[in-house]
Amino acid sequence: MLKEFKEFAMRGSVLDLAVGVIIGAAFGKVVSSLVDDVIMPPIGRLLGHVDFSNLFINLGDKSFDTLAAAKAAGAPTLNYGNFINTIINFLIVAFAIFLLVRTVNRWTAKPAPAAAPTTKDCPQCAMAIPIAAKRCGHCTSQL
Repeated sequence: MLKEFKEFAMRGSVLDLAVGVIIGAAFGKVVSSLVDDVIMPPIGRLLGHVDFSNLFINLGDKSFDTLAAAKAAGAPTLNYGNFINTIINFLIVAFAIFLLVRTVNRWTAKPAPAAAPTTKDCPQCAMAIPIAAKRCGHCTSQL
């Protein structure tokens, strides 16, 4: 059983998947930082100094100035600013993956189109004969 597991784990596809998951996790952190630290601050400033990560709807009775204060008090909140950030993260990751797959597809060789057949089977004897034949060379039947 240990030998079978070793063979399974050492297959190329399993190793490729493991590398993909590790790189994907690291790429997700980079994109999150890009959105939170580079993209959203200028957008928030253009929209009147709005911090998207601090946008929330308080579902409780007390009023809170920040999301951190509401969470510290244990108040129920609807954090739509974090949702906006997550949607932007997703769109950036999806677009980057689209560009990567598109580039890889351009690098891979396209399969050659199938060659047109040069023979057909005789309906009488089922032997291969040229496409343009008028009579079978094997059974001499008229085609």
